[in-house]
Amino acid sequence: MDRFVIRGGNRLEGTVGVEGSKNAALPIMAATLLCAGESTIHDVPNLRDIQMMADLLRYLGAGVSWEAGTLGVNATTATTVNVPETLMRRMRASNLVLGPLLARFGEVSISQPGGCNIGARPMDLHIRGLRALGATITERAGYITATATKLRGAEIHLDVPSVGATENLMMAAVLAEGQTVIRNAAKEPEIVDLQNFLNLLGARVKGAGTGVIRIQGVPGVHPAEHHIIPDRIDAGTHLVAAAITRGDVLVTNIIPEHVEPVIAKLREMGACVTVTDDGVRVRVDGRLRAVDVKTMPFPGFPTDMQPQMMALLTVADGASIVSETIFENRFKHVPELVRMGANIRIEGNTAVIRGVKDLIGAYVEATDLRAGAALVLAGLAAENTTVVEHVEHIDRGYAKLEEKYRMLGADIVRVSN
Repeated sequence: MDRFVIRGGNRLEGTVGVEGSKNAALPIMAATLLCAGESTIHDVPNLRDIQMMADLLRYLGAGVSWEAGTLGVNATTATTVNVPETLMRRMRASNLVLGPLLARFGEVSISQPGGCNIGARPMDLHIRGLRALGATITERAGYITATATKLRGAEIHLDVPSVGATENLMMAAVLAEGQTVIRNAAKEPEIVDLQNFLNLLGARVKGAGTGVIRIQGVPGVHPAEHHIIPDRIDAGTHLVAAAITRGDVLVTNIIPEHVEPVIAKLREMGACVTVTDDGVRVRVDGRLRAVDVKTMPFPGFPTDMQPQMMALLTVADGASIVSETIFENRFKHVPELVRMGANIRIEGNTAVIRGVKDLIGAYVEATDLRAGAALVLAGLAAENTTVVEHVEHIDRGYAKLEEKYRMLGADIVRVSN
């Protein structure tokens, strides 16, 4: 297992680019299964999660090629509809093949998916929605099996605006007979990107980005070419990295509107944030002020930025309150930050942070993707040396993070055991 060794205290300065969105690329990769032929997807980040989804597509029989950020998926020979537990448990997004396989082949069997252990993410909304579309679904021994002679459009109301359920139901409804309406749908930018790709395939989808998505079923779709949107969590992480090191960094290939909640909080803390034609620049010259943060579905503050923001708040002036409303188990980074000298108290789904003047380097463990990113940011700002173990979690969502920050002036190296 690799680790990061970070000698903190260096001010980050310079320009850093944002990768294509992992959470947009994964459902779009799954959507290529809706038809025969080869689709081409550009700006795909070279991440462990992407590689695992590519492995899953290959197992299903698809041809997958990758060159310089461009992914080709030929689903002509994708005829396997039974996905083993060994593949499904590698990441949560593997469940996104459920909708497209059912729509195209009329049957699919998958195990319950894996992924970061940050809280319960049940499949009940996916299952309930597919049943509304006419699927027969059984759950047995950890497997979900769905069959349907023909899916038919339906009115579906999601109890919560689940991103994964919205994406799965959108893909399933593309080939359903008649119109499907998904109410209380997730509004994330990744949903909009999926809609754009589906429409390039020949689907008829509208409303993504709002709470109501309408899909008019079509008899069939065809391959397409698409460019993935920039990753808003990658972008937000770099903005916070600039702030926590009191640096001066321009983040490029960024859609400012997608990271507005992060920009707003940084400005509230006293950071100088400038949106230009080239990107978003963050400059910090002194200690920032404490603020309160509450995670919410988009367009609220993203849960995937909560750990990184908490790392910043540990060195802010004053007391902050962080309320996590999305996942009940997303404070695993807290004990690790405390090991570095942070003053944090947990009360249910709320963390009370009293900022300290300086963090101190320590041996810490990345327990999940975003927790790992938070520990890297804390290490960049801490005195002495920080060692972050289990960086394979970080590699799931960040491409060559240590190289990017080294280019900005950080003293960070990857060490292999």
